[in-house]
Amino acid sequence: MKQEISLKTPYITLGQLLKIADLIQTGGQAKWFLAENDVYVNGELDSRRGKKLYPDDVVKINDRMIKLKAGK
Repeated sequence: MKQEISLKTPYITLGQLLKIADLIQTGGQAKWFLAENDVYVNGELDSRRGKKLYPDDVVKINDRMIKLKAGK
């Protein structure tokens, strides 16, 4: 499944992305989610909930591909 998310700020964190993509309900669940699931940022495995994500970054979580784009 492919999804695009528009950013209204220069960047968001991986933890924020998990909430926006409806993968978790609260920020506190991010640590648990990242420990239980492989998350790839631009093709590299990353489990840091504070990882900064910018427009044009691609995040792969299980069968989901999320591309970030600059908002207007």
